[in-house]
Amino acid sequence: MGANVEEAQAGQSRADFISKYSIALKEIRETRYWLRLMAESAIVDVHAIYPLIEEAAELSRILGATVSRSKQTT
Repeated sequence: MGANVEEAQAGQSRADFISKYSIALKEIRETRYWLRLMAESAIVDVHAIYPLIEEAAELSRILGATVSRSKQTT
């Protein structure tokens, strides 16, 4: 996710910026999925992983808002 956000900052166009942020959004959603799966399968302590799940959710909201606003101004 981070690499895609970094790449978006040097995007060649607004469409490229949106594309890279959209990929980052997909990546953080996938990360959140795997974190939830680990918690539900008791691979890790749910109390230890819960803050990471919450942080991933917050990042997802931020990236989603960025993509949405960028599309509106296109």
